[in-house]
Amino acid sequence: MSYASSRELRPGRIRFPDISPRAYEHPADRGALVALRAIPGFDAVLKAVLGAIGERSVRLLYLATAVRVSARQYPELHTMVAECATTLDLYPVPELYVAQDPVPSAMAVGTDKPLIVTTTGMLQLVDSAGLRFVIGHEVGHVLSGHALYRTVLTQLVAISASISWLPLGAWGLRAIVLALHEWYRKAELSADRAGLLCTQDADVALRVHAAMAGALNPDDMDVAGFLDQAKEYQASGDVRDSVLKLLQISGQTHPMAALRAAELQQWAAGREYRAILAGDYLRRSEDKDAPISDDVRAAAASYQKAFSTSADPLVSLVGKLGGVLGTAGGAAAGRLRDWWQGPGKPPEN
Repeated sequence: MSYASSRELRPGRIRFPDISPRAYEHPADRGALVALRAIPGFDAVLKAVLGAIGERSVRLLYLATAVRVSARQYPELHTMVAECATTLDLYPVPELYVAQDPVPSAMAVGTDKPLIVTTTGMLQLVDSAGLRFVIGHEVGHVLSGHALYRTVLTQLVAISASISWLPLGAWGLRAIVLALHEWYRKAELSADRAGLLCTQDADVALRVHAAMAGALNPDDMDVAGFLDQAKEYQASGDVRDSVLKLLQISGQTHPMAALRAAELQQWAAGREYRAILAGDYLRRSEDKDAPISDDVRAAAASYQKAFSTSADPLVSLVGKLGGVLGTAGGAAAGRLRDWWQGPGKPPEN
């Protein structure tokens, strides 16, 4: 299946003037970015990497090695990226490039003026509606400012590999790379939501995720069965399997296809997505008044909910240990208070 043999584009999509990326960003994405910026030395590394690569270097590379989408080259893609930018009220419209690569992929890179790159493999894998989701996903990355950190991550991975023999410098750099990977996996969930806002069709998003997982013809697949895979992955096995899952995700920039599909479908069925479609969303013009503490609290609530609802054995064990430790800590605090008050001291309110 390819975008050239696709369905007709659905008319009448809703636009979201002045939409803030906070309206669709996953709370764990924003919280992880706050934590990332708090890592000692991160600011210094960021400045050093940006100073080394520069904006012009990235753009010149793709000018020389890829096809720049325009009204004359890939005109349908040219219309798509403009429509997605209009939907999310992003200006200027990012440049879009098609790179020769059989691996289906897309990314947003750059610093001051990010650009979007998709591969020929992606064009061959999904239809036109699916490409709208993919491009909307990357436009969401640009609007959220993710392209900057994605560019830094790419460079740091290369740097850390080249200096892996250094015992001290490498460890500090690896800590930042691991933190960037953890953040970027959450950022992918945010960008999926942006892609959904551009397509406004959850079935399209599900077909793309299924195609990335290996469905050659997503229309013939058992949708419920694909989503059941995510449930089985999260709930099956014992603590040993949980440890294996942690090892599998380590170093990965993207969430696993079935899991991210389930995550997006849950958001699409929820109240938050319906509110955005109805015009009830956070505005970009109000972002300057939003305290960072709100992002931290939202991230904490998100992780707490994930822990309380997860069927993963290790997550459940951690939750139980937390409850036991919390109870023990409360009892110890009570005994200490009783000892401190002593006979005859009035109880505290």
